[in-house]
Amino acid sequence: AYRFFIAQTRAYTVQDQVIEAQQNVRLAMEILLRDLRMAGYDDDSINSTVTITHPIVGPLRDNAITLSYEYYDKTTLQYQKKTVAYRREINPPRLIRQVTVNDKEDSPEVLLENVDEFKLTYGINSNGGGELAHWVPAGKATADRVMAVHVVISARPVPVNPDVHRVSPRTLASAVMLRNLCMVR
Repeated sequence: AYRFFIAQTRAYTVQDQVIEAQQNVRLAMEILLRDLRMAGYDDDSINSTVTITHPIVGPLRDNAITLSYEYYDKTTLQYQKKTVAYRREINPPRLIRQVTVNDKEDSPEVLLENVDEFKLTYGINSNGGGELAHWVPAGKATADRVMAVHVVISARPVPVNPDVHRVSPRTLASAVMLRNLCMVR
């Protein structure tokens, strides 16, 4: 009975770790996709002095992205230019989100720990016709041709049980159209 209890306890611990990793990957993906959807947003209000000239700030990379958009802060009642940078650090393996508001950098925030993969692929308009032509890695795209971004995030649970050495990573993939680009192109 005791061995069964120990085995069950270990199994529940692993399940909890996997669920936590999956939720953390979901949260990181949701925050990143929200920022990608906002890329290029410019209010065009007569009260705003913010101009977004580069929704995606180059150079493009496969494991990092920087984007800009206008944001109205309801607490200060002011329009702000937000520039948000995402990058993967290798040691320790984590996803970092760096927000800059009106050229003033906030402290970097660790969005996700134990990141195995953070990969970006870009949907481009290669013929100038305004339609997505194909998906390419960063080296084959320029920021002014990007119409969509495909994101893959993979992370492992934090190991708490020394008896469990192999826990598969949780992976999410999503593609998002950059819907505000028409406002700046």
